[in-house]
Amino acid sequence: MDQQLISLVNKLQDVFASIGVSNNIDLPQITVIGSQSSGKSSVLENIVGRDFLPRGTGIVTRRPLVLQLINRPATSKPAQPNGDKSDGEKAEDAMAKVQLNENNPDEWGEFLHLPGQKFHDFHKIRDEIVRDTEKMTGKNAGISPNPINLRIFSPNVLTLTLVDLPGLTKVPVGDQPRDIEKQIRDMLMRFISKPNAIILAVTAANTDLANSDGLKMAREVDPEGTRTIGVLTKVDLMDQGTDVVDILAGRVIPLRLGYVPVVNRGQRDIDQSKTISSALDNERKFFENHPSYAGKAQYCGTPWLARKLNIILMHHIRNTLPDIKARISQQLAKYQAELTSLGGPMGETNPGSLVLSTITEFCSEFRSAIDGNTNDLSLNELSGGARISFVFHELYNNGVKSIDPFDQVKDGDIRTILYNSSGSTPSLFVGTTAFEVIVKQQIRRLEEPSLRCCALVYDELIRILGHLLSKTQTFKRYPELKDRFNLVVINFFKSCMQPTNKLVTDMVSMQACYVNTTHPDFIGGHKAMALVNDRMNANKPPEKPVDPKKIPVNALNNGKDLDADFRKDEPSFFNSFFSKDKQPKKRTAAMEAPPSVIKPVASLSEREAMETDVIKLLIQSYYSVVKREMIDMVPKAITYNLVNFAKENLQRELLEHLYKPEVLEELLKESPDIVARRRECVKMVGALNSAEAIVAAV
Repeated sequence: MDQQLISLVNKLQDVFASIGVSNNIDLPQITVIGSQSSGKSSVLENIVGRDFLPRGTGIVTRRPLVLQLINRPATSKPAQPNGDKSDGEKAEDAMAKVQLNENNPDEWGEFLHLPGQKFHDFHKIRDEIVRDTEKMTGKNAGISPNPINLRIFSPNVLTLTLVDLPGLTKVPVGDQPRDIEKQIRDMLMRFISKPNAIILAVTAANTDLANSDGLKMAREVDPEGTRTIGVLTKVDLMDQGTDVVDILAGRVIPLRLGYVPVVNRGQRDIDQSKTISSALDNERKFFENHPSYAGKAQYCGTPWLARKLNIILMHHIRNTLPDIKARISQQLAKYQAELTSLGGPMGETNPGSLVLSTITEFCSEFRSAIDGNTNDLSLNELSGGARISFVFHELYNNGVKSIDPFDQVKDGDIRTILYNSSGSTPSLFVGTTAFEVIVKQQIRRLEEPSLRCCALVYDELIRILGHLLSKTQTFKRYPELKDRFNLVVINFFKSCMQPTNKLVTDMVSMQACYVNTTHPDFIGGHKAMALVNDRMNANKPPEKPVDPKKIPVNALNNGKDLDADFRKDEPSFFNSFFSKDKQPKKRTAAMEAPPSVIKPVASLSEREAMETDVIKLLIQSYYSVVKREMIDMVPKAITYNLVNFAKENLQRELLEHLYKPEVLEELLKESPDIVARRRECVKMVGALNSAEAIVAAV
């Protein structure tokens, strides 16, 4: 049963690797890390009992190698282990046996990228690893995270799954990339940071354990050491009198899974074609005869390492299997839902019904967004119709209220208009013509913010359109349909803008063409005059009461009787209109022609100040009335001619332009990205269904 668990994970790895897309199922596996030349390849070859990994200087392992060892009982006459020989045999005879043994029918390797092809010659396995690596990464020492999947069937191995990773290096050598250290580190972190990965940290025993790159990286992702197992290589190369007993006892850097010391073949052994079986025999003798390890020799060496890894992996798979089942079910539901949204495995749809349902859904969502009936209401910002309301009641309201009729019309201007509006006969009372002229000019200023309000509401409708186009799944699948939707709706909004702008402009013109002085909220001329008089009298010093009987006769007409002395200076009607330096110093019978341009001076007479104040009070009162009416009516006009009209007629417009037999096929051309994504989803759903069937059998 326990062996079946490892086989189960191997099947899952094959399923996901065969489809060529990334998956989120974190499968249990043993990842081998260590610095370059720490002996990782030798450890793996000793576990397998075969020479099959590339060797050389620099980075040899440039892609992850997913090594699945599968124990398969021998079906033929039991063959010798790889290159087994007696101590007295010559190397030439050993090589001959090696060659014979490499055609053992009970031992072979298979690559996932070469299905059905068996490699009984393990040297050819090495050549294929080199060939496929160079095919992916080139020959310039580059690296790639795409793994090579290799399965080895043998009666001489324990069922295991190992991932051999590139060795950590510090300085780029030869034509290696300058950032080779970062590239390798990132790749290793991607594998060992997964919670279900068991880390096999390989360290040379003849170096300080505190300097181990493999243990340092393992500590980063597994600080408690709960899923890290240490392997100490080159134990036989340690200085005389030193050993790794303290490390094995956990007194240096403790690991929950402990350490295993091993002895690999040296470079001379490899060059002399020393067989792995003899190397394993020498390893066993070394530990049995060494004074420091003799008492625990059964817990040292490669055979114990393989058994320990097998037990650890089985327990780990047993513990993580429920989570793997749940993850597979969760991912399957997710990809099936996405595949359904993409039109199913074949992507077949009825063009007419799809376009019709899309139009109906879009118009329903559009109305819901404006009315605020949508289910995905935002908690952090205003959206849809609420933004249109903000334009009406905040932006437009404040914009109209901020217009001051007297920021462009000064008191002197009002005085000039008063004189001009009275014509050739000076007015006896305050002229109403000046009031109407100025009010109409200021009413015209309301046209700009009103049209700006129309434009802002139009922008909000376009914003809602963009949100709906990005939200609806159908538009992601059919970019041409999305573009045509966008074009038709924008043109429809533009066609609605013309009558809306005209209506708003006409409303301003209506206010300007007729000044309704009988409006109940208008202050009126008499009241304005009384208010100004009260204000001016309040600022004057109180006069002494005069008895009417004691008024002299010549005091009438301002002391100017019919026989008044015309030689005395008396102020004229236009006295304050001109500056003193332009007034004639003495009166003469001959008159000069008036200047070509007659401009007023800054100071106003008492009469002019009173008349100006009256006009300003009337303008302010009436302008407030007009502002209130515009603030009330312009949003109604925009809502009637633009917003509501769009809500009621958008569906008809879309049907007229899009629901046509001649354009349906053109509209439903799928995006290449969607086609590729559907292909990925189909692969993923198939793989997850297979994975679910595999785990369901346990």
